[in-house]
This record gives sequence, C-alpha cells and structure tokens, in this order.
Amino acid sequence: MRFGSVFAQIGGVEGGVVEGVSVEDGVVVVHARARGRCRSRCGVCGRRSPGYDQGAGRRCWRSLDLGVTRCSIEADASRVGCAEHGVVVGAVPWARHDAGHTRSFDGTVAWLATQTSKSAACTLMRTGWRTVGAIITRVVADGERVGPDRLDGLRRIGIDEISYRVGQRYLTVVVDHDTGRLVWASEGRDKKTVRRFFDLLGVERASRIEAVTSDLAAWITRQVDESCPNATRCIDPFHVVALATDALDVVRREIWNDLRRGGDKQGARFLKGARFCVWKNPENLTERQQVKLANLQKTNKRLYRAYLLKESLRAVFHADTPDNAIGLLDGWLAWARRCRIASFT
Repeated sequence: MRFGSVFAQIGGVEGGVVEGVSVEDGVVVVHARARGRCRSRCGVCGRRSPGYDQGAGRRCWRSLDLGVTRCSIEADASRVGCAEHGVVVGAVPWARHDAGHTRSFDGTVAWLATQTSKSAACTLMRTGWRTVGAIITRVVADGERVGPDRLDGLRRIGIDEISYRVGQRYLTVVVDHDTGRLVWASEGRDKKTVRRFFDLLGVERASRIEAVTSDLAAWITRQVDESCPNATRCIDPFHVVALATDALDVVRREIWNDLRRGGDKQGARFLKGARFCVWKNPENLTERQQVKLANLQKTNKRLYRAYLLKESLRAVFHADTPDNAIGLLDGWLAWARRCRIASFT
C-alpha cells in the first residue's frame, strides 16, 4: 500500500487524496484534497455548484489521534455558489459542513457520549463538553436526515419525565420497549408536551400502538387515552411498588404518632430510625438494618405485615412466568383486601 493510501486510512481522509504529511508543534498534519468527483459541491446539500472563490485559504479539521499524538487534516476551503444556499464553503468528504472535526472523530465522540460519563469522553478525546454537545447535535441531525424515521413501527412505548437541570427543568422522553431505544424527547412536563409527540407520530401510527407504560401522572394518561384509545395503558413496576411504599410509610407514621401520643418515646425513636430498613429492598439492607428489621418483626406486627405486603407486591414483577405472576398478584389482592390496613386496602 502506498504512503498516501496508508495515511488516508489511518488519518480518516475519506474520499480524499493525501498530498503530504508533516509534524507541526507536535501535531501530525495530513495535507489532503478532495477527489475529483467530490469537488465543487455545496457544503449544505452536496449538489454540484460552480466555484466562487478560494475562501479564507487552508483549513484544518481535527481527526482521531494517532496513538498519543494529535492529528489534523489540512485542505483548501474554497467556496462555491449554490443555487439554493448561496455562497458557502465547498463540501469535503471527510467532514460535515461547518464542522471542525472529521466524521470519524464525530462518530467516536457521539458513541462515547452514550457509553461513558461526560468527563471520561472529554478526557479521552481531549476536548470540551460544549464541543461534545455540538458533535452530538450534528450526528443526530445527520442521522435523522438520511436514516429511517425512528417513529415508524412503534408498538409498545414508555413515556416518562427526567430532570436535566436544577430548578425543576424537565424533559419528557419516549422509549421503544421492543428495541430499548429513546425515540423522542422534548423540554416540558405537561399535556401539551405529550401532545406534540402524538402530533408528530400521526393518527395512523398512533392507532398501531398496542401498549403504553407510564406513571400515574394525569398529564400523560389523559393524552394517551385521547391519542391511543386502542392501546393498553400500563403502570410501570417502579411506580406500582412506589405506591406500596407510600402506603407502608403511611402505616409507619400512624404507629409513630400513636407511640408519641402514648408517651413511648423510646419506641417512637426506634420506629423513626427504622424507616430505611422497611423502605429498602431486602438485598440492599446493611447488616445493622437487617437486625433492626428482625427486631421490628417481633415488636410491631402491624408495621411488619405492611412491609411484607410491599415486598410481596414487588415479588410479582420477579415471577419467572406470566401465569405465576398472575397467581401472585391474585393472592396479593386477596391479602390486601383483608389485611385490615387502610392504606393497603
């Protein structure tokens, strides 16, 4: 393989010709030019366009590092006159329009952003977090333009909100349960935000939705009922168990208040300190919390019964077959109806 072809491969010069390589200030600089069929094209739409001028001269694009050494691609940045977009910098095959990084660099950073923390991605790629955000925006926009519509073929979806900044700033997100992928997200946490998703989805595709999981928030459930009348609306396991945990905490507070009113300060203090051992899952309890839970079983039968109700409901979602899950749920419903604990009944 020739010298130029080697650097075209390892330097990420896709669709280009390597004219030379130099080392400047500790950076490997690959001097390149676009191949004939890739020249004189609009940087925005890629159409062939007449040349306009030489622009600002040579331009550099950051490429993937060669081992521990930085690498960049340098080439002419002439401008063309596009009939649709006017005078713009001509396209180069190894980088997106108006980007300072190669496609291979963008793709690597975007992948790292989905697999690692932002600090790890920035440290490994030797770049800033704002740059990572700009790269993600370019890659996603490019994928949406040339790839299939992510909303096609949706059958089972989940809708929830996630906090992305302090000060009650939320995103509403929609995931595809069949692929596990995020398919839509938007700022906001209200009925209008969910409606924007279903407006984008369209009536025909919404009619094919078979199941929608969410919490009990009315701003989600009401819009789902309006937009997907044929879909089965499901409450996700986390929020079902959260309801049982809330009911358990009601019992704990009732007993704690009764102990305080009765003058049993020691019992009230023990019960207040026991809230974490009844909230947490058994497998996550510390040794000290396990001892406290064992003492609770002996000293407060009512609260321990409420704890068992919470854990029995959680066990429904860990059943090995649907039939076993239905059996466990039927048994739990019968127990909850006759348990004589108002919050569970």
